Amino acid sequence: MNEAIRDTTDGDHDRTLRGQARRWGQLLAAFALFGFVIALMMRSGLGLGPWDAFHQGLHNVTGMSVGVASMATGFVVLVVSLFFGVRPGPGTVANMIVIGLLTDAVLPLVPEARGLGWGLAYYVVALAIAGPATGMYIAPRLGSGPRDGLMLALSARLGWPVRRVRLALELLVLGAGWRMGGSIGAGTVLFAVCVGPVVQWGLHLYGVLPPQQDTASVAAANPEPLDEAA
Repeated sequence: MNEAIRDTTDGDHDRTLRGQARRWGQLLAAFALFGFVIALMMRSGLGLGPWDAFHQGLHNVTGMSVGVASMATGFVVLVVSLFFGVRPGPGTVANMIVIGLLTDAVLPLVPEARGLGWGLAYYVVALAIAGPATGMYIAPRLGSGPRDGLMLALSARLGWPVRRVRLALELLVLGAGWRMGGSIGAGTVLFAVCVGPVVQWGLHLYGVLPPQQDTASVAAANPEPLDEAA
């Protein structure tokens, strides 16, 4: 009898470990994709993404490094998100650290775009990857990144589609980055306008948003435990 109980417990423990490993593997794979997305935008020659332009603008105004500006911004966004009921998880902290490290690793492997056509192609590929990568890293429920957590919380609070909330945030940050002297170009505007719909598509793709639902639930923004045996 005791042996049967022990075997059952060990089996459940193994499934739990496999489930955790699967979730973390999916999270880190998504972060690697984000590192590639950022590297493509940086090599495009068409300007930085809105948030990166904002971080560069903070660097221009305050003198802090771009990396420190990124972490400081993430911390402020995280604090704001707490007031909307977003609970950070281990994936939230990993998001703030790992993506930057992976971007530095991928950047030397991506050549500079040769001309406008290649630059636009870089941005199109970056957008095509950014949507699924967002759903891919939020789906394991290990905690969304500060900016995406705020996006999902605002979508739930305001009743707006995710694409509309993301567009509003990107344009707000883009304007602030431009005022502070961030590197803005045609690719920056393209990313700001198009990222909302592709992110919403990625959330549908990975089941973060149910089919035919455009408004995020608070549960989707929070790192709730999942059934490991699923």
